[in-house]
Amino acid sequence: MKLIYITLFTLLLHNFANAQQNYDVSLIPKELLPYASAVVRNNEVDIIVNDDDNTIYHVKTAITVLNKNGDDIARIVLWHDKSRIIKSVKGQTYNEFGKPVGKFSERDFQDQSAINSFSLFEDTRVKHFIPSIGAYPYTIEYEYEIKTKQTLNFDDWQPVDNYNLAVEKSKFTFTCKPDFKVRFKEINIPVKSVIAAANGLKTYTWQLNNLKAIRYEPYSPNNDQLFSSIKIAPESFKYEGISGTFTNWKQLGQWNYDKLLVKRKELPVETIQHMKQLTAGIADTKLKAQKVYEYMQNKTRYISVQVGIGGYQPFLAADVDRLSYGDCKALVNYTQALLKAVDIDSWYCVVQAGERKVSLMNDFATMSQGNHIILCLPLKNDTTFLECTSQKIPFGFLGDFTSDRTILACTPQGGKLMHTPKYAAQTNLQLRKAAFVIDKSGLLNGDITTTFEGEQYNNQEEMVNEPFTEQVKALQKTYTAINNLDIEKYELSQDKSLHPKTTEHIKLNASGFANIDNNKFYFSINPLNRSGAVRDIRNRNTPLYINSGYTDDDEIAYTIPEGYATDMMPLDVSIEKPFGTFKASMILNGSKLIFKRHIQVIDGTYNKDLYHDFVDFYDKVKDADNYTVTLIKK
Repeated sequence: MKLIYITLFTLLLHNFANAQQNYDVSLIPKELLPYASAVVRNNEVDIIVNDDDNTIYHVKTAITVLNKNGDDIARIVLWHDKSRIIKSVKGQTYNEFGKPVGKFSERDFQDQSAINSFSLFEDTRVKHFIPSIGAYPYTIEYEYEIKTKQTLNFDDWQPVDNYNLAVEKSKFTFTCKPDFKVRFKEINIPVKSVIAAANGLKTYTWQLNNLKAIRYEPYSPNNDQLFSSIKIAPESFKYEGISGTFTNWKQLGQWNYDKLLVKRKELPVETIQHMKQLTAGIADTKLKAQKVYEYMQNKTRYISVQVGIGGYQPFLAADVDRLSYGDCKALVNYTQALLKAVDIDSWYCVVQAGERKVSLMNDFATMSQGNHIILCLPLKNDTTFLECTSQKIPFGFLGDFTSDRTILACTPQGGKLMHTPKYAAQTNLQLRKAAFVIDKSGLLNGDITTTFEGEQYNNQEEMVNEPFTEQVKALQKTYTAINNLDIEKYELSQDKSLHPKTTEHIKLNASGFANIDNNKFYFSINPLNRSGAVRDIRNRNTPLYINSGYTDDDEIAYTIPEGYATDMMPLDVSIEKPFGTFKASMILNGSKLIFKRHIQVIDGTYNKDLYHDFVDFYDKVKDADNYTVTLIKK
């Protein structure tokens, strides 16, 4: 087998050295140029599985950068650690006529730690190289080889992995022994694989040619719905010396439970007794769980540690109990142990976290689809999910980081796909009431009370526990429509019950808020909550996708000087569309002017033809938000 690999690799190197391609920019097919900032002239990705703990990646790529927006696409980024070793890397650059202008090798790469700002320690590092070319267009050609010591995860093949990137030719080959069985999933791939057997090896090959660049369009679906990719998963594997098999989520969850999670929940006797005492007298299981969860929050803090098998396996619960810190895996495992001490079962859950909602694929199981761990309490008729990495988040609240997506629960009976709660537009509330007085000089005085619920609960989280001076600075940046804003008092409270709510109270004044000129009195009617415009896209190709919905209701009661009447048509706007509604109105009655604003945007995927209506919707919202009241002396 070793001889076969050496022969194959030698052949690849020979082809690279002797099949030089002409990278003259004028040879790029004209149909690939629209919207393209860069063009992949050639890309060849070979994954060679020699053994359960020996996988070779050989990648050869040539990219022509047409303008400065393509520089990041040409950047070479190579991740490595003790289990992922860079064996070689080299390349050269060409001018627009395809003539060589420089060479580079591994010594020209910057090598630095890839540790996160929230990690205590990681062994992952990254080597990266940015071409330094004085003029556009230019071409960079490179090849590298990486060896990995595991077969649990294989890199996805993505012939197009950026917007504004066209592809002349891209080829992917996966090579393994005939008895090494794999599953694969083709996503947006117009061609089927070519499967062949020769020299005692089995190969799977895909090739795509002349892919046009995808233009970035605001409010587009997730990239995995737009770009082409191939996912490969093994049936049998080895990772950090631990073997396993799986063909579905049930089996993968079982491997997680049996190999990574069991026997990691033992706690000191003193801690177990403390949990029993802490929850004594609480009959309701959910309230008992809440008590334990809040204890965990007060005791621990989140610090990421990602080393070797620790990237998937949690710390021992006893270690977290002693050290009072851990990453998402460790804190979930620790919380499970605390709950188990009071006879409450829970499930360790794998999720793809982030503001964009990404679900695990129902029909294709892989270990690499999740990036975060949360906890599930499978209470009867009341399944509850817990985020264990935050010291502030309320019990049972997920927010937009992990809500409304398919996840994997690792149970004693195996993996189980579940869906986290969805926070609908009607429950993601921002409710504001303000009472303002404007005197004859234009001075504004008043109070604002705002409540935030659902996914908007966290809107003011960064203000919690900040010094008053910092809170004032943040508010002045938020309410830029109020000149000379002076914050007299600021209060923020959080109700962390099962239906959490944040309440904000502001007492303020602002000189010169209203302008007085030649018996006219005018001011901006909505200085508190304004929406911006949405960029229009002609000939849109992608559906309109709204990731998260919300509802904002504002009411401002103004008291103005006596003796003024409206000098123009009062504000009165009402819009209803499939994706949302907007209403804004004002009523003047004597010295009382009442402004009301309601906007609700409903998440979902809509026909691309509605995008123009969506742009027009926000244009009208923006116009209403910038309405200036003009009053004239009677």
